[in-house]
Amino acid sequence: MPLEPEDGAKALQLITSRYNAREWRTKIEKTLSLNPSGFKDDDQRKIFLYLKIGLQAYKSRRADPPSWIVGGYGTKEVIDRALFKPTVIDPEFTKEHVALLGKDPGEEVDSVWWDDMLVNWFEEPEEEGEDQDEEDSESIDDVEAASDGDESSDSSDAEKSKKATS
Repeated sequence: MPLEPEDGAKALQLITSRYNAREWRTKIEKTLSLNPSGFKDDDQRKIFLYLKIGLQAYKSRRADPPSWIVGGYGTKEVIDRALFKPTVIDPEFTKEHVALLGKDPGEEVDSVWWDDMLVNWFEEPEEEGEDQDEEDSESIDDVEAASDGDESSDSSDAEKSKKATS
């Protein structure tokens, strides 16, 4: 289940405000390596993609695994560019869309919150899983019924061949 808009905003604020704190750099890099489908809100997804592409190191645009420029002037430049001209993210963006960037999300955003955010990023809704399990069990029943029919025809073929040889 993707992040709710409140949690998505906190994740974006975390990326854009705590990039100079050493204890958060690896977590920010991990977040940038995630799939953008973790955001439920389309505007937040666009901002995340902008940050992900803007902070990706040049070498990782080649065949190397992705690496990120987190911390220092390069990160600040990408964030400031979005704040100054929001249309670099999307032509329809205004200053209100990017107002949350660079602001600290607050004290409640800590390592425990970040771990919960990762769980929510990848968590699937239970309702869909239950429906899928029912479909899987129905298909298993269909396969078993078909195989039972095949076994009975195989045994009748064996009986016919025994009668023919006798």
